[in-house]
Amino acid sequence: MIYVLNQKVPIVFRFMAMVLLLVLASCATSPTGRRQLMLVSPESAIHSSKSAYVQTLKPLADAGKVNNDAVMTRRVRDISGRLIYQAIEAFPHTRNWEWSVHLIDDPEMVNAWCMAGGKMAIYTGLIEQVKPTDDELAQVMGHEIAHALANHTAEKMSVAMASQVGMMAVAVAASDEHRGLAMTGSVLAASLAVQLPNSRIAETEADRIGIELAAKAGYDPYAAASLWQKMGRAGGSTPPQFLSTHPSPGNRQQTLLELAPRMMHFYQPDMQHSVYLLQ
Repeated sequence: MIYVLNQKVPIVFRFMAMVLLLVLASCATSPTGRRQLMLVSPESAIHSSKSAYVQTLKPLADAGKVNNDAVMTRRVRDISGRLIYQAIEAFPHTRNWEWSVHLIDDPEMVNAWCMAGGKMAIYTGLIEQVKPTDDELAQVMGHEIAHALANHTAEKMSVAMASQVGMMAVAVAASDEHRGLAMTGSVLAASLAVQLPNSRIAETEADRIGIELAAKAGYDPYAAASLWQKMGRAGGSTPPQFLSTHPSPGNRQQTLLELAPRMMHFYQPDMQHSVYLLQ
């Protein structure tokens, strides 16, 4: 009877069945064994990130805000090079990535990021305001590299694509006068129910992968917890950008402290560590 009274209901079911089939056919496994939605392939994410990286950096470079502090740039590249070497050892396919890291001159911005394919940036504000030791800076860069290794960019793009398909289904089902409200509600639901939980899971995953990379590269695992203590104090009453783009569960420092002893057998600070040479 429902199908007779509302001819649009079966259309919704067809849309949702299509979404379900896409999800079932597009699952991948992260380095920690977590199931991931992969409607967008890692290769596509790398290709898109390469273009985005150039578009992001070009106006900054034109304004003289990229790599204009030689000492700080060398420090970032040396630390990143040791981490990248370990990343390639653990994930050999990343040897073909066009790894890159740039220092962006912005003393107010406390942030760092890594796109798919190893395209990285760190802002001077993070170094100047947080004042990380080399061990702590390695935790920042290791965490960012881990996002790329775990294909988090492709995963986020896939979540966005799935959300758009869901909005289409809601829009088809809704009557004309309620269609705008339905679409708005579906966007909010997707953001709260899908993106935030995935974001927190991705952060935990990047912490786990990053702290191991840093330990193997010769950086103290216990620095991960002290970094987050400093990060929490940075910016005064205004939280640093890093904390808004990297949502933190309340027990993050405790989790990192518990992880640190398990990483100590990787940690050999006195040995000579290999470095991936960044151009």
